[in-house]
Amino acid sequence: MFQRSTRQLTLTEAGEGFYSRISDSMKNLLTAIDDMSAAASEPAGTLKISMSRSFGLTNVIGLLPDFLTRYPLIKIDWRLENRRVDLIAERLDAAIGAGNDLPPEIVMRTLAPHHIIAVAAPAYLDDKALPEQPADLRALDGIVARSMETGLVREWTMRQVTGEAAIAEFTARVIMSDREASLQAVLLGMGVALVSMADAEPYLSCGSLIRVLPKWYVDAGVIGLYYSSRSMLPPKTRAFIDYLVPALQKQNLIERFDATKHVP
Repeated sequence: MFQRSTRQLTLTEAGEGFYSRISDSMKNLLTAIDDMSAAASEPAGTLKISMSRSFGLTNVIGLLPDFLTRYPLIKIDWRLENRRVDLIAERLDAAIGAGNDLPPEIVMRTLAPHHIIAVAAPAYLDDKALPEQPADLRALDGIVARSMETGLVREWTMRQVTGEAAIAEFTARVIMSDREASLQAVLLGMGVALVSMADAEPYLSCGSLIRVLPKWYVDAGVIGLYYSSRSMLPPKTRAFIDYLVPALQKQNLIERFDATKHVP
């Protein structure tokens, strides 16, 4: 199994083969021991969570006082960032956001649909003909977002509730690298943009924004709560999941963020 010399101890070929066969089992055993120890303790420690700034401030921050009162040994390390994160590499306990192609070690709890709609400020549209098809958007000043990951301006395919599909054709007047900056530009009356229904909904409700092409939307998947697929989560993470999901359900996110439910 081992080769000894006066200076070092190394595995023989047979020893290396034995180690390769048992290494995964040993890792699983050590993880199971850690999980059993964690499961027996009260939720405690620093809970590292990532989510978009707008979603967090609008829907989650109001829940934190009650959550921390219930779990006084938990500390919150909350990252408000508009980017896709790597839970494992960044050592995050959970994240809220839109995403696809999840790695096998990550699971998701669906919170709401992720629909994207065209919006503009009422004052901007006062003297303009309203578009009837996605191609008509090119007649307006477009506010578009550049991907921070690729550097490209994404092309979106819009769908009608009846199933018809068409490309949203923008004439880019303003290009932003941040979706919240794009939304602020729309609120300032600088043009029309495609934004998340989750971000636009508060402004639509109070009349600060108007939905352009109200029968059209982009289906970008779902907004979900992401966390590790370990069989036994740390108590702090399990406590957060079990608290957050029903709390957000009470906010009726599924209905509010579904673009097909808000068609005139």
